[in-house]
Amino acid sequence: MEIAQACGISPVMARLIRNRGAVGVEQTRRYLTGTLEDLRDPMLLPDVQKGARIIRDAIRAGKKIRIIGDYDVDGICSAFILWRVIRFLGGDVDAVLPDRIRDGYGINERLVREASKDGVALIVTCDNGISAVEPLKEAADLGIGVVLTDHHEVPYEVTEDGTKAYVLPPAEAVIDPKCPSAETGEPSYPFTGICGAVVAYKLCQVLLSLYDGEAADAPHDAKSEAAREALGRELLAFCALATVCDVMPLQDENRIIVREGLRMASEGVNTGLKALIEVTGLSGQNLTVYHAGFVLGPCLNASGRLGSAERGLRLFEETDEHKALMMAQDLKDLNDSRKSMTVQGVERARQQIIERHMEGDKVLVLYLEDCHESLAGIIAGRLKETFQRPSFVLTDTERGLLKGSGRSIEQYDMYAEMNACSDLLEKFGGHKMAGGLTLRRENLEDFHQRLQDNCVLGEDDLVETIHVDMELPPRYVDLDMVREMELLEPCGTQNPRPLFVTRDILLVSARVFGKNRNVIRLTGFDSSGTRLDMIRFEAEEAFADVIIDDLGQGEWAALIRGEGETLIDMVYYPSINVWNGRESLQFVVQDFRVAKKTGN
Repeated sequence: MEIAQACGISPVMARLIRNRGAVGVEQTRRYLTGTLEDLRDPMLLPDVQKGARIIRDAIRAGKKIRIIGDYDVDGICSAFILWRVIRFLGGDVDAVLPDRIRDGYGINERLVREASKDGVALIVTCDNGISAVEPLKEAADLGIGVVLTDHHEVPYEVTEDGTKAYVLPPAEAVIDPKCPSAETGEPSYPFTGICGAVVAYKLCQVLLSLYDGEAADAPHDAKSEAAREALGRELLAFCALATVCDVMPLQDENRIIVREGLRMASEGVNTGLKALIEVTGLSGQNLTVYHAGFVLGPCLNASGRLGSAERGLRLFEETDEHKALMMAQDLKDLNDSRKSMTVQGVERARQQIIERHMEGDKVLVLYLEDCHESLAGIIAGRLKETFQRPSFVLTDTERGLLKGSGRSIEQYDMYAEMNACSDLLEKFGGHKMAGGLTLRRENLEDFHQRLQDNCVLGEDDLVETIHVDMELPPRYVDLDMVREMELLEPCGTQNPRPLFVTRDILLVSARVFGKNRNVIRLTGFDSSGTRLDMIRFEAEEAFADVIIDDLGQGEWAALIRGEGETLIDMVYYPSINVWNGRESLQFVVQDFRVAKKTGN
């Protein structure tokens, strides 16, 4: 109650925010009203000032700088951010992204040798490099300096006494929020959940600050405060897009970055991004986490999966509106092709699980020999969601090795488990929730078996858990409460949409809508007699089966006639339905179970 009064919110809202990790009045205020001024100090990142000075000196000396990113949304966005700022400061800079098939993840020896051939004096990595020991050794041998920016887990070896011995690659500066402090062994950056684009953005903030007192040393635009402010707004949009698409937690400073960055993106601050928004039908809308993660992001990821990720990068570099629209349409078309290929791959994977009786495996490891290797991660993610267990999908490469991706559940540290099998792997990397790996075909079964043997997940871990905020009878919800809940936005990973549970809701009717018959409108009443308009997004057959299995075909038929008598307990969230300009409460049924039929 004290926090609610101090922050001017309802007790329900105060509890919802507390459930999302904000403790006390100050943290609650920051959660609600945090601004760009509340972002973490970039100077807390390890080596960030050193890296910024190295880049500044290379710009001043007219040295050729090459940015090497990665082929996903975070890699594309972080590469663009660095390219944009170094070019803004007058640097001789270009950006290269690895080919998913030919190069694999991140920087490699071929890219280093190519940089040397092109006369590159300084490489700046982004969203990669923390595990690239051998490529960076080669860069040193060739006389190329390296500033490394990444956000992935720092590689380590487990010593005889069980402690971790971290292995940093040989670079002039290693800027990664997860790097352990030499004094404490823990990261010095207070929030390690930022993506590669945000690390790049913070490095650029420090780099730009080095020019603050040296206007004569900067190009004309860089002397203009207005130009620098416009640049900051533009880059924040890419930080938001990357944060969402890399599934970073929407906590701490990420909430501010995503909220403000999506607002900047909606304003059309970059010609290429504006074109992508237009061809995907989002012009004029306030962009949401859904739009970033499920509409815009997949178009960029498709460029790295089925073509070259540099197509996405070049789109953001383009300043001609007509050219940008054509480039953006190409990416959308590519993503449409990717969707159909993904559906086919997921179905093949499901068939293999059934045929090989793998439903009992605690960790799924599938080999799909004809699968396009760029789709392995998407398919692994779908399997993880369907079977609620860590999933790896592997396929053939041109070099005779198997290569793939994994997606994990919250209770399973995928990077640590791959590290425990490192003797079987040619290459691997990632973090707790996702990873990529390469191994020899003859090691596949040993890898599969060792993952099973090492797995300590219990049966409860392999069942989807829905976390609810509180029990709240729907009769206590009104339109003002739903509007207040908008303060929780942006919602997403580790900052979920609020969910409530309620019991003994009487369903009296069910109507099925939608081209695919997957929208079910329900009418019901709570124990006080309050009428409830509800909606469930689920295939008609799946919803009906639950009712029929518990109460028989007759009760489903009665619901369709509007004469049902089914009691359910449900998990829901409230929303506002707008029809013909009128607003009304609507309760979205997230999950439910049949309690009983009245009179039984």
